[in-house]
Amino acid sequence: VLCAFPPRHLVGMGRPGTFSIRDRQQMVWVLEGESLIAVPSSKRVKPATVFSVPCTDPDISNEKGSPIYLGVKEDLCLFCAEIEGRPTLQLKKESIMKLYQEKKAQKSFLFLRGIEGSTSSFQSVACLGWFIATSSQVGQPVTLTNDRGKTYNTNFYFSS
Repeated sequence: VLCAFPPRHLVGMGRPGTFSIRDRQQMVWVLEGESLIAVPSSKRVKPATVFSVPCTDPDISNEKGSPIYLGVKEDLCLFCAEIEGRPTLQLKKESIMKLYQEKKAQKSFLFLRGIEGSTSSFQSVACLGWFIATSSQVGQPVTLTNDRGKTYNTNFYFSS
């Protein structure tokens, strides 16, 4: 199988890779149809493989974290859009490698990965102050929140 990811020496900040994500309650992301939901990790659960590629646009600041694109397939990426005035996390058909190769950042698809101890947070670039989050209730969609550390989990173990 040929991998679409470029060789390590061709990549500037960070490098493309595949990851698994779980929150502090051991909930993992699962692709259900066209939605990402969070469920408890178990032998019967197949977590979504998360693709991560760095943004190569030199105009994007990385002072609040590493700018990355996230996808759950090579052609299904996490995307932020305002719906009825509220930032919303969606999955959108888009090639993650096409985003990676773009000279200009596609901010709606872009997240700032912040390292906080052994966990990572993912802040939307299009909606600064809003973070990818999971509910403590099983089977809820992966969402966005601006209310960190209260109702939602915004810190994730991001492991390759």
